[in-house]
Amino acid sequence: MSLLLDNIQLPANAAHHIGLSLVQEAQHTHDKLKTEKIAVIGLGYVGLPLATHLAEQFRYVVGLDINTDRVEALRSGIDRTNEVDAQQLTSSGLRVTDRISELSGATFFIITVPTPITKAHQPDLSPLKAACKAIGPLLKKGDMVVLESTVYPGVTEDVCGPILEQFSGLDAGRDFSLGYSPERINPGDKTNTLDRIVKVISADSASALDRVANVYGEIIRAGLYRSPSIKVAEGAKVLENTQRDVNIALMNEVSKIFDSAGIATQDVINAAATKWNFVPFTPGLVGGHCIGVDPYYLAHFAQSVGADPQMILSGRQTNDGMVKHVKEAVLSMLITGRSIPQNAKVGLFGITFKENVPDVRNSKSIELVHDLKKLGLNLFVHDAHCTRLSAEHEQIELSQAAQMRDLDVMVVSCPHDAYLDQPGFLDQLKPDGALIDLKGAFRDRDLGGRRYWTL
Repeated sequence: MSLLLDNIQLPANAAHHIGLSLVQEAQHTHDKLKTEKIAVIGLGYVGLPLATHLAEQFRYVVGLDINTDRVEALRSGIDRTNEVDAQQLTSSGLRVTDRISELSGATFFIITVPTPITKAHQPDLSPLKAACKAIGPLLKKGDMVVLESTVYPGVTEDVCGPILEQFSGLDAGRDFSLGYSPERINPGDKTNTLDRIVKVISADSASALDRVANVYGEIIRAGLYRSPSIKVAEGAKVLENTQRDVNIALMNEVSKIFDSAGIATQDVINAAATKWNFVPFTPGLVGGHCIGVDPYYLAHFAQSVGADPQMILSGRQTNDGMVKHVKEAVLSMLITGRSIPQNAKVGLFGITFKENVPDVRNSKSIELVHDLKKLGLNLFVHDAHCTRLSAEHEQIELSQAAQMRDLDVMVVSCPHDAYLDQPGFLDQLKPDGALIDLKGAFRDRDLGGRRYWTL
């Protein structure tokens, strides 16, 4: 037996040795790639899962967060966002720090800081700019910087690039490379995890794109999508969530229409869903860090290029107005129950921005609580995941479970599993009381004749 290489015939034993050599060379190349020294800036919902997955594959991974309490908790194996369990956190080899100087040895920087909006609904890039200013002095020739934070097209190259150049004294695209890879983390989702979601990647050159692929390819089982440009990847991120926002806005609008006519919206959706091309979005309060924020980034970009994002902003207006709609439903239930609103006992369950997560930032349920308080209601608030400290930061006092009894009106704003699985949960509501079930989580339960309302 022989092996043919470049038209040269070799003996079988030589072929065997060459085969081993090729395998060894491939392994050596792979090991060399994994010597990339990675720094992840921002250890929240996005950064922490990313950093721990990378730390399982690369020898040098350090995560930075400016919140000292957060860093200390992570060092103790505690992730208060519940995205990474203690075993993975402690065994991954991830180093965490709140000192920027400890990133000085990195060659591959990934920025995952928040990009919120201002009170005027404009993009707030101050955390991103601060991160660029912080890592700029650490950049060396040959380094790579990848953004994962939500931005509008142009931010990576036209905003972050110049800041990094200014604070490093280097030139982007020549001395160091830029890339963008939109995060797709779904907080609380244990099925669609980081490694199971296709990762969009982009960079400012073909060689830099290969480098980004070599890093993310080690941890993403679902595969990589190579975007033709950084701006396309940035646009994809804001489009993904704007599409969801607009579709939910449509469902919220029709829910108001059907509610006025005494028709159950979910029954209409179920009927319409029997058509092959109907997409069954559902109505609800739209908060959080993605759907309630990203459309404003796209709208800002649209206006900057002279376009008029009417549908995007109309959808935002509709979704932001749903808190008022729910508040009016609570008041209506109290009046039809012949209760004096200020004397009735109202219990609201769930104030985080989505089910089974502890985060209350940008939660519409928080806004609902404050609007109900303005009515002077005897309101009690409970959450199965939010900490008392987080609630107090939002000027809300959480009640004990024992206080959530004999309710005239029960508002299930965020239906955590702990509520759905709790035996006798609905028994906290008086027999002649009313259930406001925003997401319809209890619509198929036996309500014992109690009045019921859902979006």
